[in-house]
Amino acid sequence: MVQSTGLENDPEAKKKIINRLRRAHGQLAAVMNAVKDDAHCAQIVQQLSAVSKAVDRAGFLVISSALQECLSEDDIHEDDVAQLEKLFMSFA
Repeated sequence: MVQSTGLENDPEAKKKIINRLRRAHGQLAAVMNAVKDDAHCAQIVQQLSAVSKAVDRAGFLVISSALQECLSEDDIHEDDVAQLEKLFMSFA
């Protein structure tokens, strides 16, 4: 099982992920307000798309960091690689 995301060794990646998640959080709040305020469906769908992209990109960054961490280890376990591949495919 993958033990680490690799983020503890990559503060820049961690910062990017946090920023994307903050952006998604703000966009999700905008979606909730748009629904509450009976906004036009196009506006709601556009905001939902933005939230989805931001979350997906954060997920890809997490997986990328974990892959880099896994591949930098001397002892690469096939189970770790398979698990990371499965996680990556869940975003596809």
